[in-house]
Parts: sequence; structure tokens; C-alpha cells
Amino acid sequence: MNLIFIRHAEPDYSIDSLTEKGFREAKLLAERTKDWDVSEVYVSPMGRAQDTASFSLKNWEVEATTYDWLQEFYYRVKDPETGEPRIAWDFMPEYFTAQEELHDKNLWYETEVMKSGKLGDYFESVKEGLNGILSAHGYEALGKGLFEVKSHSDENIVFFCHLGVSFAMIGYLTGIAPPVLWQGFFVPPTGVMILSSEERMPGKAAFRMQNFGDTVHLREGREPISQSGYFAPIFQK
Repeated sequence: MNLIFIRHAEPDYSIDSLTEKGFREAKLLAERTKDWDVSEVYVSPMGRAQDTASFSLKNWEVEATTYDWLQEFYYRVKDPETGEPRIAWDFMPEYFTAQEELHDKNLWYETEVMKSGKLGDYFESVKEGLNGILSAHGYEALGKGLFEVKSHSDENIVFFCHLGVSFAMIGYLTGIAPPVLWQGFFVPPTGVMILSSEERMPGKAAFRMQNFGDTVHLREGREPISQSGYFAPIFQK
């Protein structure tokens, strides 16, 4: 099974849609994906994800399902330095790098800072939602990133959502604490991330990253990579 996570195109947050550039990105993505064999599509309820998905969905004979738990993982915590609310992945490096528990896949949501925003509860809802989809396709969660294969599947399942929630799901599936991904990795708008199930043991599967943040469709369409969500110049070559 292939799980394909696609970040929405360049957003216009003021109207929860896309910028003019974002619409160009979404159309180039649709051109790239038009020949994909897609079994199911799941979409965030947020406008920027819905608008991005709309172009690709025109090419597939698949009806998308919208889930609230696929909305951006933008929940606030109490900033440990200022006491003000802030998004849980937007810590300054000086603070984050010193917090060993935030790097631990089993402890990060038990830290005081994450408890201040109930991040563990939100993370659990994402896990439950994803596990439900995988179970419906024959992959039953056993814990610690391992799945029982009750029915093998070669399907391609696509998620149109956001950077934060994609990293929450990827962290869960690969055993990486999501804050490590939130703080240390970047995927540009319309970046494609693919995790494939590897069934190296009879009846058991684990997911492994095959492709991370790919934007070949933008390069081929001569559309620059968007810097949205990044704090330094993007290497465009």
C-alpha cells in the first residue's frame, strides 16, 4: 500500500484559499497526477486543501472524503518563555534543541509545554483516524509502528492536507517524534510525500518513506518553489 500525503498549494491564509501562484501550483500538480491509479482520496476541511485537491479530483473517478482530523495541526501551547499562546511546532531553536523529551516519540506529548495545549489528545485523534483508514484496507495497528496484514493491498491512497498534520501522521508511522519533523524538516506547497508498506515478515508490515517533499511538477512547469512556511531562501536550482 502507498500512502501519499500532499501539502496544499501556496496558501492565502486571509481567505483560507490559495494565492494566484497557488492555483498555478495546484494545476501543475493535477497534470502530474492525472494518470495515477488512486483508490481513495481524503481531504482536510480547510479551504486551501479543498481547492488544491479540486484540480486533481477532476482527473480521477474517485469521490473525496473530508475528515475534520485532517485539518492543520495548528493547536496552541503556552510558550514556556513568554507565557503567550503559540503554535506547537514554532519553537525557537535555542529552546527546542535543549528539550530532550520533545525528541522522544513516547514522551513529547507528556511534556508540560505540550500538555498546556492538550497536544496528546489531538495527536491521538489523528492516530485513530489514520488507523481506521488503514484497518479498512486490511492493515491493523499492533503498536510501535507495526501492522498486522489481514488483507494485502497495493492501493494508492491520497491525502490532501497540511504540513503539520502530515508530519504528525508520518511521525506516528515511522517512529519519529513529530516535533522533530516540525522543527527540522520542510515540505513546500504541493510537495508529495509517499510512504509504502514493507511486508518483510509474513503477516506483518511497517511503513517506510519512499519520497519526501517532491516537487518535480513545479520544476517541469517552470514554477518556483514557494517559501511558505520556511524561514530562509529556498534553493531553486
